[in-house]
Amino acid sequence: MGKRVALVLAGCGVFDGSEIHEASAALVHLSRGGAEVKIFAPNIEQRDVVNHLKGSPAEEKRNVLVESARLARGNIQDLAELKASEFDAVIFPGGFGVAKNLCSWAVDGKNCTVNEHVNSTLQAFHSAKKPIGLCCISPVLAAKVFPGCEVTVGQDKNVDGRFPDAETASAIAELGCKHICKNVNESHVDKANKIVTTCAFMCKAPLHEIFDGIGTMVREVLKLA
Repeated sequence: MGKRVALVLAGCGVFDGSEIHEASAALVHLSRGGAEVKIFAPNIEQRDVVNHLKGSPAEEKRNVLVESARLARGNIQDLAELKASEFDAVIFPGGFGVAKNLCSWAVDGKNCTVNEHVNSTLQAFHSAKKPIGLCCISPVLAAKVFPGCEVTVGQDKNVDGRFPDAETASAIAELGCKHICKNVNESHVDKANKIVTTCAFMCKAPLHEIFDGIGTMVREVLKLA
């Protein structure tokens, strides 16, 4: 039987939810790896709503679970119902929704708070020694919840203008974690904590390179599961 993997979303759309290409890439690679996937999201209001055509705030309210259901083709559950005992691994795609809805990193940086159900999910998988996969900005969740862990968000310098958010690596280090520099088509495995990370859209790279990098993360997660 394939590995049972929980995928946690943060809405639908890069600027206020989950990054759609990253979520799709993770699902494709999980399917290729023979995994049995169930999708979850917290049943909470989004921090904000962004008009993705204009890149500006929209005067409306949206729910993270309802919006995530778009990506899940309606087959999704409230994150509060996730039981780590029923899964072999958990994966968090990126997108600004991670930094806005799953935690407050977008506003508070390293002083952020993590949503209670996100926190308890991470703690449950970690305590059970089950792997956790994170990409793009979502490695900051691990950095906040597990001081001393190793993660990557790409490079710690804006190499060739490809890593415009390189300062995130410094904030991770300030939390007492070790940032490991990796290219977009690579992932890093923190073997002690069973945390696997890749930078995805934290790097300005062609979509196929981001897809391949997420593939390395998914494969390493499945190996550890």
